[in-house]
Amino acid sequence: MKIYLNEFIHPDAASHLRSQAEVVTNFDHIEELDGIIVRGTQVTGEMIRAAKNLKVIGRHGIAMNIIDLDAARECGVRVLNTPRTNANSVAEYIVGCFLAMSRHFYECNVKLRRGAFTRIAPPDLLGSDVSGKTVGLVGMGNISQLVAKIMRNAFDCEICGYDPFVDNERAAALGFKKYERLEDLLEVSDLVNISVPLSKGTVGLVSGDMFRHFKPGAILVNAARGQIVNEDGLYCALTEGPLKAAAFDTFAVEPLPKDSKLLTLENFSATPHIGGNTEEALYRTGIAVVDNVINVIKGQPADGIIV
Repeated sequence: MKIYLNEFIHPDAASHLRSQAEVVTNFDHIEELDGIIVRGTQVTGEMIRAAKNLKVIGRHGIAMNIIDLDAARECGVRVLNTPRTNANSVAEYIVGCFLAMSRHFYECNVKLRRGAFTRIAPPDLLGSDVSGKTVGLVGMGNISQLVAKIMRNAFDCEICGYDPFVDNERAAALGFKKYERLEDLLEVSDLVNISVPLSKGTVGLVSGDMFRHFKPGAILVNAARGQIVNEDGLYCALTEGPLKAAAFDTFAVEPLPKDSKLLTLENFSATPHIGGNTEEALYRTGIAVVDNVINVIKGQPADGIIV
């Protein structure tokens, strides 16, 4: 079997793939491919239709916006992702951001490096505990469930959630106090995290007047997709209120351009999409996508099937 892979995955997973298949790094003979594995490479409808022997496309990750799912469905090509393999790593990132921004870690680090302090424990950088706070989770999927577990068990937080695709019974079983409107969730939440996929319904989900509904002094974390939050609106909310701070791992343009005005703010932390970038997550995701792609080609059961 021939499988395309031309992006970095865990070395053990790459070795595992090479032991099972012939690996090619280009689309020069796309019609010969049995499978395609991608992390960020676009797979267009034109490519799928040209790949006459293609049986499966594996997404190393979760979001499916880089693959033409309609064309795959039309051509009978299976498409799968790895929805749970990096959830723990992203959840730890989110909790870390809650702690870091509540205690001004980023701002303190920047100012200390440039010699801005003349005393210890400066009053203007008085932090806040996360213990006992209300956590608002936008989306109640795998990542949010893990964040909820950590914040509830470690910090005795109240967990609230907004997710149109989760009914009240399911939300209650997960330990979430469900809100039917995003505005209502934001108004009661001290710490807010966004964990929803990018879709027509979530582009610009937090934009315009929605920023006015954040509780004064709230902290916002986004490790999902950049286009979900309007960056101009975010800048205004961080400079004029009501947000105290924000930490983002994803942006409309990635990496975030160095001339972004968000990078001028000391109450804003930016990272280059590292939420799932851990040794453990990379291993789990790589092995999962390789195994699933090979299983589909062999006609065996596989996880994470989207199409």
